[in-house]
Amino acid sequence: MFESISVEHLKRLNNPNLIDIRSIEKYNSKHIMNAVNIPLEELLIRPQKYLSKNEKYYIYCRKGIQSRKLCQILINSGYNVVNVSGGYEAWILNE
Repeated sequence: MFESISVEHLKRLNNPNLIDIRSIEKYNSKHIMNAVNIPLEELLIRPQKYLSKNEKYYIYCRKGIQSRKLCQILINSGYNVVNVSGGYEAWILNE
């Protein structure tokens, strides 16, 4: 099983390692401040290029569905990742 976090709780964290897995175009149009863009396909193919197993990462997509699936895969590979419930859409609704 994997961990999820609400956007309300995420906003209270101090400088989390936040990853936006949406396309570069979507990221460039709008994203959560301080998030790094690593498209889903890139992170699936080469997680070791972007992630350290010693760090904790918070991952989001548009609605939280793709990020949830990705988190399960990454956890099975030994990474410490947390899904942002509701994704970017929940963030926008909570602003």
